[in-house]
Amino acid sequence: MSQTYFAGIDAGSTYVKAALMDENQALVAFDQRPTGIDADGTSQKMIAAMAEANGIPADHIQNIIATGYSRRIISMARDTVTEIKAHARGAAWSAPNSIGIRTVIDIGGQDSKVIVLDGDNEILNFAMNDKCAAGTGRFLESLARVLELDISELGPLSLQSNMPLSINSTCVVFAESEVVSLVARKKKREDIVAGIHHSLAKRIAAMARKAGAQPGILLTGGGGRNAGIASALDEALLMDIHVPEYPQLNGALGAALIGMTED
Repeated sequence: MSQTYFAGIDAGSTYVKAALMDENQALVAFDQRPTGIDADGTSQKMIAAMAEANGIPADHIQNIIATGYSRRIISMARDTVTEIKAHARGAAWSAPNSIGIRTVIDIGGQDSKVIVLDGDNEILNFAMNDKCAAGTGRFLESLARVLELDISELGPLSLQSNMPLSINSTCVVFAESEVVSLVARKKKREDIVAGIHHSLAKRIAAMARKAGAQPGILLTGGGGRNAGIASALDEALLMDIHVPEYPQLNGALGAALIGMTED
């Protein structure tokens, strides 16, 4: 009997992430590409490339579910699901070492989310920040540009800091001015970056507390690839922060897993 496969597409405003799983919930392939101006076309190329690389005929992909900001324009998806449901479903699969996850914190390029789960992985509550860039990856991208750093350098650099500086501005524009001022005063870049992480973590921690965050926290999205954010959140919430192997894929994985339960 032929193997069947399930695909999840997380069409975000910055990146499209796709995951291809087999019927035993094993991750077969994944891809991530900038969304560009054609999220639908990008998604089609990603699914085709993953199938071809793994010798999977198109008709063996039984279901494709889309989530994310641009989910409604993904023409090859047979259904869509909200980001909240996709991330909640992906958390149990993504959790390292079978840790019981009760809270998902997802930090994406344009928004951040906190999802509180019960012991059966059902959603109890959630909160989103999609109005202000100060609590999202865009905050980091803007300030990394000011410091002439690649965003991938921020995490390792911040962990070298012994004295994080205070970044008090709650607006990206004013925070940029604050960082420029610190650079002009010859402050260490690692202390500035650590201060940026603590500033972002402080905002997200406040949102998490308001949503009722419980211990057993999974950090996903692009923020999950930044060890400095994980450390700052750990300190802000006084709770252990767990990071999955593929933090950026959690939404796509959740969408693929939901696709397995549909007729």
